[in-house]
Amino acid sequence: MGVRSLGYLRLESDDLGRWRAFGADFLGLMPVEGDSGSLSFRMDDHPARIVVAPGAQPATTALGFEVLDERELAKLVADVEKSGIKVTAGTEAEAAERKVTGFVRFADPGGNPVELYYGTVLDHKPVRTPLVSRFVTGEMGFGHAIVSAEDARAAFDFYVGVLGFVERNTMKGPGGTTWFLGCNPRHHTLGITPAPGPGRLLHFMVEAATLDDVGLALDRAAKYEVPMMHSLGKHTNDHMVSFYVWSPENIAVEFGWNGLKVPEPVPVYEITDGAFWGHRFTPPPQPAG
Repeated sequence: MGVRSLGYLRLESDDLGRWRAFGADFLGLMPVEGDSGSLSFRMDDHPARIVVAPGAQPATTALGFEVLDERELAKLVADVEKSGIKVTAGTEAEAAERKVTGFVRFADPGGNPVELYYGTVLDHKPVRTPLVSRFVTGEMGFGHAIVSAEDARAAFDFYVGVLGFVERNTMKGPGGTTWFLGCNPRHHTLGITPAPGPGRLLHFMVEAATLDDVGLALDRAAKYEVPMMHSLGKHTNDHMVSFYVWSPENIAVEFGWNGLKVPEPVPVYEITDGAFWGHRFTPPPQPAG
């Protein structure tokens, strides 16, 4: 066994007000006050799926992957350390802040900050997302993320060979091959794409339960002037009907519906185009001045 799902993202921002509006008013997540002045967002029974802490500049501080239990975490820690990567155990105070029983942190081969955790601490308070009928989560976690790595092949080998991900499909681009990896029935939980410099979070996705949820989110994007990245379209790999916007830090954020589920291993395949239709690209807004 290995990683079960993408459980949470932890970010830093120099403008929590913009993130509160983006997460609650546009995405339709449930905001809850976090520790140390941070802003947390719920979408299901999990205490927080996205946590944004105050910071001097935008940063991704953790991709939190859920594992089965303490014994599975210990096994994965041993495997990660055997691969030559230093692992640090989280403190009790840090675990309490994340509302998990235990976790560890390390940097993946691309430099992306990773946390492995187990034992989500549930508070049994119902989630309320009046703008969205329901988010598709459960055993599949909160969605997927795409990260970069200068040596994408080394990162791919690590996530498949050490953390237990399964290769679902590839796509070749000018910079090299992008890999899409699964760890549960969601078509992909992680994507790795080659890019120079330190690894960084490029994109994350949330999936809603109905097509109407997507249409209403499109209306909210127009209402709140959220900058569009990709128009409404349908992906060729996971068949997701979705659109993309730019987050306050210019991370690509996908809002989708009806993503492909892969309950059993299937042969890997290569796609040659990202969309059957739509997904017209708009570059990120430029800073004023």
